[in-house]
Amino acid sequence: MATKLKIKKGDKVVVVTGRDKGKTGEVLKVLREENRLIVQGVHMVKRHQRQTMQAQGGIIEKEATIHVSNVAHIDPKTQKPTRIGYRMDGERKIRVARASGEAID
Repeated sequence: MATKLKIKKGDKVVVVTGRDKGKTGEVLKVLREENRLIVQGVHMVKRHQRQTMQAQGGIIEKEATIHVSNVAHIDPKTQKPTRIGYRMDGERKIRVARASGEAID
């Protein structure tokens, strides 16, 4: 069963552990079933690709998945890593940065 993640596509995140520690990027894809993300410019790997009608063949570099626990959301106010909480804004439930209380959505 897939768990609910607090990070969504389009969010700005920073890598907190691993070989790409300190790099920041935008979330391109969320894989909820595997608790993994694809982040732009982070965890780059080389893949051998066969030539197709749309793409040139050869060795290409692309983003691999990274576990959701290895990234932290960037606070929109301070530009530092923060955790995410929720707050009711009238009838809507919105995501907020725990460090500054700033709304993310």
